[in-house]
Amino acid sequence: MSRARSFSGLRWWATAVVVLLVITVLILPISVGSKIWIVAMLAFAAVFTVLEVGAKGRILAALMIGLLALYLALAFHRAVLLLGTGGWLPTLLGVAMLVIPAVGTWAMVREIVFGARTERLGRELAARGELPADDLPRTPSGRYVRAAADEHFDVVRREVEADPADWGGWYRLSLAYSASGDGRRARRAMRTAIALHRGTDPETVLARSGR
Repeated sequence: MSRARSFSGLRWWATAVVVLLVITVLILPISVGSKIWIVAMLAFAAVFTVLEVGAKGRILAALMIGLLALYLALAFHRAVLLLGTGGWLPTLLGVAMLVIPAVGTWAMVREIVFGARTERLGRELAARGELPADDLPRTPSGRYVRAAADEHFDVVRREVEADPADWGGWYRLSLAYSASGDGRRARRAMRTAIALHRGTDPETVLARSGR
């Protein structure tokens, strides 16, 4: 299930790249050449990160994070220059370009922390021999066969219902959601697993998750 799990995070980054590309073209007061360079680099990273979700996915994701960091640094630099020119329009643009890097940095750090915690849980489950094997049947295109994924999901869901305080069960449920194509619930289940693993009161965690 590693392919589905990786794709969920990479899809988030691809969405972020699209937003940043639009911002780059429409807002940044830089030369056309600089815009083309930034757009080309981010597009290159986005395409290859989304397409390659196997063993090299982590390296390409790291490359993408680096390019995003470069973008944020450039935006911050331009914002400082705009704020120093005076006038209401440059000041407004400067403030906007300070907010954009701040939000972008927060989102990037949040995703990195989420990924690191997810990997830590996966390593612990693997060490305990409780990490499910990626043995569900696939279609010729590489997707999981939906009927098999749904059947597996029902099994994992019953395990979680039997012991909702077990973070390992929620981790496996997240993988099952991902295999079934429900990325939103997969992330929610993984966040529940992380919270339980960190020792948060199970009743509080389960209340947040709607259990």
